[in-house]
Amino acid sequence: MSVVRSVIRGTGSRLPERVMANADFAGMVETSDEWIVQRTGIKRRHIAAAEETTVSLAEGAAREALAAAGLEPGDIDLIVLATATPNNTFPASAVQVQRRLGIHHGFAFDVAAVCSGFVYALTTADLYLRGGMAKRALVIGAETFSRILDWQDRSTCVLFGDGAGAVVLEAVAGEGTPADRGVLVSRLRSDGAHEQKLYVDGGPSTTGTVGKLRMEGREVFKHAVGMITDVVEDSFAALGVAADDVDWFVPHQANRRIIDASARKLGIPPEKVVVTVDDHGNTSAASIPLALDRAVRDGRIRTGDLVLLEAMGGGFTWGAVLVRW
Repeated sequence: MSVVRSVIRGTGSRLPERVMANADFAGMVETSDEWIVQRTGIKRRHIAAAEETTVSLAEGAAREALAAAGLEPGDIDLIVLATATPNNTFPASAVQVQRRLGIHHGFAFDVAAVCSGFVYALTTADLYLRGGMAKRALVIGAETFSRILDWQDRSTCVLFGDGAGAVVLEAVAGEGTPADRGVLVSRLRSDGAHEQKLYVDGGPSTTGTVGKLRMEGREVFKHAVGMITDVVEDSFAALGVAADDVDWFVPHQANRRIIDASARKLGIPPEKVVVTVDDHGNTSAASIPLALDRAVRDGRIRTGDLVLLEAMGGGFTWGAVLVRW
């Protein structure tokens, strides 16, 4: 049976030039390199300069992905940008990227699902492509979380970084089997009962301010592994595959302990797990596409590989996607 699949044609990324190592927090908050590495696995992160924004980073990642796909901006008719740190309340950062790329057709919009944003955006774009409303899409995760951090709160300020990653999707005919290239299955979940465990304490309709990120770290950790493995196992069942069939596991890069615990519970060996949290910190919606781009460019992820993506973010939101490269 012929079906439409959303095939990933190219990946790209963009990181701010400024690198902030753990040692740079000395004198700012009571912490140390040893404390941060032991609890999170993070060694450094990139911090946006004043002239760098979510949109400028997204544009850079998008142009790299287009180049990798061998396409021009005019070949794109859909942009879905996942971010919790847009340039403006409105218009959407996606339409600002659209303008900067010189695209005057199609449609563009933002998705707000925090750290799960890229998984949500990829799933959304896949539905539009399979429904025939677009032929090619840019799916971008971009964040400047440094702008919403409380730099006096050591429990959060050491965790996050800035950056952007992007993929180009193209609608292609498939056979309707797990061997097809492209997005094979997606599963998304949310539960607003947990909203106070990870949130920003401001907004246009409440405080009239941007606000700062607040998190109950232990509570997030307590729920993360169970929620992640549940949605991944649901994805496996839907496709009729098992953990052994996965070639690469590309999780949201929030915390090394969560990544390791999730892989162990799923039965995925460490050598199949792509990890960038040590270099990037938690870049929220940008973390999965940043990790994807690295693993593609260094030759780990190759055509035909089955790739598992998963994330969990504020809300709580969480989800998983299985993609045949």
